[in-house]
Parts: sequence; structure tokens; C-alpha cells
Amino acid sequence: MLRALFFDVDDTLYSSTQFAESARERAVDAMLARGLRMERARVLQELQGVVAEFSSNDDRHFDRLLERLPASATAGVNKALLVVAGVIAYHQTKWEELRIRTSAQRLLEDLAATELRLGVITSGITKKQMEKILRLGLDRYVDPGLIFITDQQGIAKSNAKLYVRAAQVAGVPPAAAMHVGDHPAHDVDSAKRAGMIAVWHRGGGKYSALEPAERPDHVIDDLGELRALLAEHYAVRLGA
Repeated sequence: MLRALFFDVDDTLYSSTQFAESARERAVDAMLARGLRMERARVLQELQGVVAEFSSNDDRHFDRLLERLPASATAGVNKALLVVAGVIAYHQTKWEELRIRTSAQRLLEDLAATELRLGVITSGITKKQMEKILRLGLDRYVDPGLIFITDQQGIAKSNAKLYVRAAQVAGVPPAAAMHVGDHPAHDVDSAKRAGMIAVWHRGGGKYSALEPAERPDHVIDDLGELRALLAEHYAVRLGA
């Protein structure tokens, strides 16, 4: 019997890949509008390199970007002005575009009306991931005691212990808990090793072309598919 359901956040409940691309483009446009002198495509390419080399959690993306560019690109302009302009544009994009998928919101609303315990298992820095959870409104649906962020827990999603801990805190055996996520290794393989039911949200995110080592219990390309899956396999019936 299914008793708990956990979700990944990025590229599962919302398209983090699409959002990040949009936010970075707007940040670059803001810097160009304030005096950065270089072709837009080249600046974006350099920024992508920064993110790839220093990870998406680095808090100095724009500083590092300007350090990589030729001196002529920032000559006569205060670099701090360009950096802050980029930061403001990035955060403005959060206000305007950071939205949960429509299918995800409807699903969560219906799941919240069931007896399932709902939670989140997500990878990243505590404050950044909690900001996403709040901006997306996920806190209205999930149990606040079942939010597991790798930085806060001190356990990476590559370690099955994180999923075991989530089930323990939820008060259910791992076999009675389901995890839905997009990363083949971190969301599928780790959940399977912990004994959870693993649903691979293959979708169209940046990991969709990869394959998990463990065989997922279910594969979906859209969260809307979870409705029929829950009804057919776990007797959890939700609205249409």
C-alpha cells in the first residue's frame, strides 16, 4: 500500500532548465544595455562555460563571466554595475517566470486531499532550494517536516541513505514510499537502492537522454501521467 509520495523539484515540478536559460539571457541583456561591449551570443557562450565549470550553485557567475572576457569588453564601465544589473535581471525573472507546471499544481492539489504523506527530496543549497519551494507554492501541499534538501541533510542524492531517511521520518517503510524525479542516477538509482518505488520523470530535461542503471518502476514524460499510474497500480484515485 502506498503511503508516502516524494517529488524532486528541478525539471520535475517545474522546468528549471527552461527557467535558467531565460534568466541568464535576461541577465546578459541587462549587462549589454549598461555598457558591456561584446556580441550577445559570445557572452552567453562564456556564461554557459562558467556555469558548467563552477556549477549552477556558484554565487559568482557574473563576476567570473566578466573576469573571462577581454578587458575591452568592460573598458570604462564599473564591473560591479554590470554584475548587479545582471543579478537584478535574474531575480526579476524569478518573480515573473518561476512557476510550477500547471499539471503539477493540479496534481498536488488533488494529492493533498488524499491520505498520502507528501514531501520533497531535492538537491542543492538550502536557501536556494527553499526559495524555489516557496516561490512555487509547494509548501501549500507538502508536509513541512518532509522537505529534504541535500545541503541541509548533509547527504547527497547519490546516496541511498537520503531516501531511507525520508521514509523513516515519514514513518513508512521504503517500499510504501514513492519518489518521482528526473535524474536517472540520483532520483531513480538511489531511490531504488533505498527500496522505494522509483518513477522516472524523463520529460524533456537535461538528463532525458541518459539511462538509469536500475530499472525504474515506472517511466513518465509528463506529471499528468501520474494520475492513471496511481489509480491503476496503487488504488489512489484522483480527479481527472
